[in-house]
Formats: sequence, structure tokens, C-alpha cells
Amino acid sequence: MPEILRVDADNSEESILTQAAEILANGGIIAYPTETFYGLGADATNEKAIEKIFVVKGRNFKNPVSLIIGQADDIYPLVQDVPQTAKKLMAAFWPGALTIVFLAADKISPLLTAGSGKIGLRVSSHPIAMGIVQKLKKPLTATSANLTGAPECTRASEVAQQIGDKIDAIVDLGSTPGTAGSTIIDITCDPPVILREGTISRKTIEKYIDI
Repeated sequence: MPEILRVDADNSEESILTQAAEILANGGIIAYPTETFYGLGADATNEKAIEKIFVVKGRNFKNPVSLIIGQADDIYPLVQDVPQTAKKLMAAFWPGALTIVFLAADKISPLLTAGSGKIGLRVSSHPIAMGIVQKLKKPLTATSANLTGAPECTRASEVAQQIGDKIDAIVDLGSTPGTAGSTIIDITCDPPVILREGTISRKTIEKYIDI
């Protein structure tokens, strides 16, 4: 079973963040809370760790994997271009549940882009997800912590039931909102295209850009 990392008399939140980042830096896989569901985290610069994500989920390699970054400026080494449209969305919705799809930089693993040449990025508004990425100092995979085709998880216990025997640790900070996933918008085309309408509605996005 995975190590359960939770705040208690012996572990501060800072200690948990440090432990989680160390597991990731050593090529491990963790589940962690976000502002939507529990996410499945690997160091997105570690090819072997990325491969483990697909094995854990039973996921098809044709499906791309989005990333969480620590702050908006962290996108620049990861993408080819940041259009004005993207800057407006970043200013309006980051940190938050909006995944923006960019043209990926050459350094991005094709496992993450599924060979599409595009990468989805967001800055999480969840303090734990944000804290882990900032401790790791590298982008973190942000796919949901569940088996492909199974329900997304809002509690650590649900993660443990589905994939607990396949991962190294679960950061247990209670329930997540879990109403919908992040909204995904592709800004590599004009006008941008919403690939998945999630927590942030199309109507809300239309207040900031034309789609």
C-alpha cells in the first residue's frame, strides 16, 4: 500500500510537501488533491516516471497528459509561443481550473503530448498542489488519480481503492470539490476551441476572449 501523507501531530504541512516532492524527485508517483479531483503526479521531466503514469491508470498512450506548473512565468521554457489570447486567459483564470493548450517546446516528452505537439498547462489554485510543484521546481503531471474509465476520486480512500497498490504515496488532505474537472481550451487555433467544458463555463471565458 502507498505511504499516506497527512497533517498530524508529527507532520506539518511543510513536512508533507517536502516528502511529496522528494518522492517525485526520485521518480516516484503520488496522488495529491487539487481544486477539482485528486491528481496523479509524476515529475514531468522524467520519462520513466511519465511512463508509470500510463501503467498506473491503464491509459492509452494516444491520450495526452496535462501539467501543473508553479507560476505563470514557468510556461515559457515549455511552450513555443504565448499568444495574446493566452495571456488574457492566464491573467483572468490562473491560479485556477483552466488548462490552456499550447504548442509544446521541443523538450516536452511526446508521451505527454501524445504526439500532437501540444501541451496543456495550468497553475493550480489548490495550496497543496501548488506547494508540491513549487517544492519540486519542475512541472507535475495533472491527470486524474483513477483507473481509465473509472470515476474520478474526491477522497484519498477512493484513490487507495482504485490504484493504491500501484503508487508510492497519497497526500491526504481530505475531500476535494469534485464537481467537474478543469476546463480545457486550445489556443493554438484561431479562434480558440474549448476541448472540455469543466469548472469554468464557456460563458465565463467569453467575457475575456472571443471563441
